[in-house]
Amino acid sequence: MIVSRTPFRISFFGGGTDYPTWSREHGGAVLATSIDKYCYLTCRYLPPFFEHRFRLVYSKIEACHAVGEITHPAAREVLRYMKMERGVEIHHDGDLPARSGMGSSSAFTVGLLNALYALKGRMPSKHQLAMESIQIEQEMVKETVGSQDQVMAAYGGLNHVVFHPNGEITVRPVALTHDSIRELNAHLMLFYTGIKRTAAHVAKSYVDQIGEKKKQLHTIRDMVDESISILNGGNDLAKFGDLLHEAWQAKRSLSSHVTNSDVDEIYEAARAAGALGGKLTGAGGGGFMLLFAPPSKQEAIRERLNKLLHVPFEFEFNGSQIIFLSHEVDYTDAENARANQSLQAFRELTAPQS
Repeated sequence: MIVSRTPFRISFFGGGTDYPTWSREHGGAVLATSIDKYCYLTCRYLPPFFEHRFRLVYSKIEACHAVGEITHPAAREVLRYMKMERGVEIHHDGDLPARSGMGSSSAFTVGLLNALYALKGRMPSKHQLAMESIQIEQEMVKETVGSQDQVMAAYGGLNHVVFHPNGEITVRPVALTHDSIRELNAHLMLFYTGIKRTAAHVAKSYVDQIGEKKKQLHTIRDMVDESISILNGGNDLAKFGDLLHEAWQAKRSLSSHVTNSDVDEIYEAARAAGALGGKLTGAGGGGFMLLFAPPSKQEAIRERLNKLLHVPFEFEFNGSQIIFLSHEVDYTDAENARANQSLQAFRELTAPQS
């Protein structure tokens, strides 16, 4: 049995420039961090005593004979990609809800890929995990998704990620002292809006016309370098919050689906209570709202947003990991055949007589 643990992420700046329709022509970059909220996946080979070969337990339960029968898109394509010849059982648990803008879909893909490699006795590199997960989501599942979520889930940490036109990706950890990281973390607040949406649907509303958004996306890209300069300057973190506010204004201009009246009301209430800036953490439309606020203002913000769930968090730096591995009975092909024959004989003996 294998258990993988894969972090969710918060994207600060550059979101949108990581979509291949943009980055393959102009290049892109993001500043993002993984946090201590995780996707857990438990995987094991199925013993040869069941009618099904694949069993998945998530918000639904699936028991299937063939990979192609699986309805969960990412699970189906990861299993297909890994060419799993033996039956597999997969259980999913998450610290945060799906469709909430925290990179949960990509965390699932990365975590399942990592777990299935471990099940086969292999240990992929973080780069391999990221690149193969991008391939699975963009080319096999054919989701309208960028490339930052898979990278952050695989690598973990506070990173400056650069997407090159030739398809290569460079991950540059942001070199800050422990005290600087702790101070930045202390200025951040995360609230769950309760509004669920599918990131791919929101993203599609502007990705299909991404060539018409050049001014906004160049501005969003430039803010990545500016934000890193602010962090490396180490003097006035308030500028980071102000830049988040500017970035949110640029992001919301990409499409009418990025925000809505409920989100705008939450954001303005937070600003009135002392937040300097903020944004929805994913493509937009709902999910989690990230706020930047001086610690002295945070109690007032919590009171003002008391109808929302406040989620404390800390940065994490490990990325996707195998946190449990146990050896199991490994049935040989002959044993599998004998077990199947015995099972068939049992079914014939217990079948209702016509």
